[in-house]
Amino acid sequence: MADELTNRLNTAVEQASGDAHEIVVPLLEEEMSVSKRVVPKNRVQVSRVTHQHEEIVDELLAREHVEIERTAINKPIDAMPSVREDGDTIIIPIVEEVLTIQRSLVLKEEVRIRKIRETERYQERVTLRKQEAVVTRKPVDNSAVAGGG
Repeated sequence: MADELTNRLNTAVEQASGDAHEIVVPLLEEEMSVSKRVVPKNRVQVSRVTHQHEEIVDELLAREHVEIERTAINKPIDAMPSVREDGDTIIIPIVEEVLTIQRSLVLKEEVRIRKIRETERYQERVTLRKQEAVVTRKPVDNSAVAGGG
């Protein structure tokens, strides 16, 4: 490229020697062009794999139920008794008003409610699933990329 510039400059000087008053010097400029392209080197493949395994569930389960016992009392009382607890038993008084020559309260019965807690062993076979990611790298065939663009 430098030789070409020198040749053009010499030609301009020779032309200028014919006319002593005016010298024309051509100016040249080089330009550069840069481009980029993506060239894949590897490809990544991600897949999910699900594994299953069985486990045994072994737990104690609690269950509550109530027993209701009715106890006849039939005893006169002076005031209305309140609901009370005796250990794990709730006692609810049932009162009846009886009309006699004089009015009096008769404790007719008591309803006793007692909580009973039981435990029992519970077992069941269950299937659990777990996923994991498997990543595989695969090289790209560069000859196909270079020819294809």
